[in-house]
Amino acid sequence: MSPQTHRGAKSRLTSRGAATRNRIVLAAAELMHVQGVATTTIDEVLAASATSKSQFYQHFEDKSELVYEVINLRAQEILSWQRLRLEKVDSLRGLQQWRDAMVQRCVLRRGLWGCELGSLAAELSDTDDKARASLAEHFAEWRSILAGALERMRDNGVLRDDIDAKALATGLLAAVEGGYLLSQTAHDPRLMQTSLDAAIAHIMSFAPENGERTSR
Repeated sequence: MSPQTHRGAKSRLTSRGAATRNRIVLAAAELMHVQGVATTTIDEVLAASATSKSQFYQHFEDKSELVYEVINLRAQEILSWQRLRLEKVDSLRGLQQWRDAMVQRCVLRRGLWGCELGSLAAELSDTDDKARASLAEHFAEWRSILAGALERMRDNGVLRDDIDAKALATGLLAAVEGGYLLSQTAHDPRLMQTSLDAAIAHIMSFAPENGERTSR
């Protein structure tokens, strides 16, 4: 199938075709998260999704295109989860509740598997520049969501006017990814809480001193 024909077929997907495509992407996402991108074969994806090779090639030119769809799927899942828990945060208590949700998510998996986006980034960033660019864009969006929460905390007088929200959000996101990695290697989700507690303590070092007034 030529690239033009392939793109045309995707744009004319029926509801049944869309369901098949989604089933393939979901199966690939699970396999790639558990056993890695490189070791996951198309045949394994077909078996897990109960689809045929002809169905696969109706929707994807090759494995690389499937990988890019897996990245987008995982990003949508993670960023939707983060927005839901961060979009109204404007206080220390709200930030702590987000931390608690992150830790609970880690506890439910007993620290296993790590971050879906982080795992993909570790495996693909040095070998696939298109994947790296896509992952960088998604991480930038995640950082922006975190920065938005910190900016609302600043606007609410919880943090000083002179904070660099983007820099603090970068540190907080690094704590998330580091917490995932440490929890994964130790199979101990408590390390996620330790990591996030340290990052939040640093953020709160930028709280106004007693009696200090904000400019608003």
